[in-house]
Amino acid sequence: MLSEILYSLGRMVIQSYASLMIKMDVHWRAALPAGPVLFAANHPSTTDPIFIHLISRKPMSMMITSKAFSIPLLGAYMRKMGHICVNVGQGERVLEQARQSLLKGRSVTIFPEGLISPAGGGFNPPRSGVGRLALSSGVPVIPIGISLNDKGCHRIPATFEGEPDIITWYLRGPYAITIGKAMHFHGDANDKDIVKKVSENIMQSIRALALDSKRRV
Repeated sequence: MLSEILYSLGRMVIQSYASLMIKMDVHWRAALPAGPVLFAANHPSTTDPIFIHLISRKPMSMMITSKAFSIPLLGAYMRKMGHICVNVGQGERVLEQARQSLLKGRSVTIFPEGLISPAGGGFNPPRSGVGRLALSSGVPVIPIGISLNDKGCHRIPATFEGEPDIITWYLRGPYAITIGKAMHFHGDANDKDIVKKVSENIMQSIRALALDSKRRV
């Protein structure tokens, strides 16, 4: 498939760049289970969706803000790679697209915070999407904790879709990833209380893994 070819080529480019500029440190707590999984990671920089491709050779669909898709050429390339455009106000459609990707056997990556993590460290509270997707798809959730040198982040003002924003580039330096054990959840994806508990449970694991990564940065 075209998306798999583009994914492989893109991963090769990322790997080449990372080998020169990024001190990658990836630690696995357990082997990945068979079949598709939902990767869930914290989001300290805008470049996380790029470097996270290096954890798996198998193609995955990344849930990425529509702001990135609005960039000419890049947006078209990401769509060809099978990534998922996250539009504000279209949560139901976006989650269903992600669920269908999982049901078809393709892993999906989500950033539960929905925003770049606070500058200087810390985390935003999780949004409901990760819990709803975990429950509605039934696939294992793989929590991921990322840590980097915050002093190496370059925060650049930008404008996307007519709105001011900040791009948090991380282009060189240590970048540690800790990948946790599979988490399994069952319940009604429409039950707000259950969804909230699942989302927070996943985020709690992500926080712990990110602290583990921080010790290695």
